[in-house]
Amino acid sequence: MGTVLADPGRSADVAVENDYDRFAEAYTVENETSLINAYYARPAIVNLVGDVGGLRVLDAGCGAGAVAEALRDKGAVVAGFDRSAKMVELAGKRLGDDVDLRVADIGQPLPYPGRAFDVVVAALVLHYLEDWTAPLAELRRVLKPGGRLVVVVNHPIMFKILHPQADYFATSKWSDEYTFDGQEAVLTYWHRPLHAMTDAFTAAGFRTTVISEPPAVPEARELFPEEMSPFPSGAFLSFLFFALEAV
Repeated sequence: MGTVLADPGRSADVAVENDYDRFAEAYTVENETSLINAYYARPAIVNLVGDVGGLRVLDAGCGAGAVAEALRDKGAVVAGFDRSAKMVELAGKRLGDDVDLRVADIGQPLPYPGRAFDVVVAALVLHYLEDWTAPLAELRRVLKPGGRLVVVVNHPIMFKILHPQADYFATSKWSDEYTFDGQEAVLTYWHRPLHAMTDAFTAAGFRTTVISEPPAVPEARELFPEEMSPFPSGAFLSFLFFALEAV
């Protein structure tokens, strides 16, 4: 896996960057059982969301529907959207007809009325965006007052670890190479420092209630002994988790 600093001045096509339609199936197969998704991010999201029995929950950037499925199984009434039509198709196969799934772009006005949801989950979505202003405003709009927003993004310190000479305090574009179930892919992200994240949440009308760096679930140590051996606490640097309240 290699990482490169992307040039924000280049005319890279957004339609080509992060083209999940191209590798949706491989990405889904890989993440069904991967350490990072199945035994770290997904259970941490479900735990942070908490009790959702009877609540209306929106999965913003739902991918193939694994988080939506977990929340539905906890009693939530779930809706979800993703920019990738292929991901929405895969989510539909997983979830059936009882989940409202749509193709939509978090960077554009969302196809939901105001105050429609008690909880919104935006997991591994915002770090693809240079500007969070409009997306956070839309997520705030569709949430009821007092509703909860759970956000998961790349841990900002990872950018500095991967690029020691880069300016941590600048909003910077960078890319990383991956292999998903044998298929090569490049994902392009926007780094922003922690204070810029929390400032954006506050400006959008949210109060930050939790900032979490959770460990993987206990069984990860047995299933992934080599990967987990450097981390005696079970925690490692990968993503940063936020719980926010709409005020």
